[in-house]
Amino acid sequence: MAKVFWDTNLFIYLIEENREFSPAVENLRRRMLQRDDRLYTSAMTVGEVLVKPLSTRNTSIAGRYRKFFASQYVTVAGFDLAAAEAYALIRQDRAIHPADAIQLACAAAAEVDLFITNDDRLSKRNINGINFITSLTRAPI
Repeated sequence: MAKVFWDTNLFIYLIEENREFSPAVENLRRRMLQRDDRLYTSAMTVGEVLVKPLSTRNTSIAGRYRKFFASQYVTVAGFDLAAAEAYALIRQDRAIHPADAIQLACAAAAEVDLFITNDDRLSKRNINGINFITSLTRAPI
């Protein structure tokens, strides 16, 4: 069993059925469930994915997101003191954007095994508290 953190974009691909990336995310989720891996993300992800559905009054998509994040299969990590400390260390690298640093800090504080994103800039980073950072297409699950 591994602790796997998904960056925001993976949830958007899955819930909003992105033609290009949804099949890969669905396959990843299926493999994670088979392996009994634990899915993690941050509270910031929840906020980010709700922006568009709330602004367009798409209650159906907003409801799908809320239901998914409230399920027993997802751990939503908050930005606590441990994450704040990790954030301070990560942001010393000014090439990492603040929002990305929050995601990485929440993952590091949760001590995840794998952080999956579709942002190749992040997949080249080494962050204490995260064993591996990789892109969706290279996820070793």
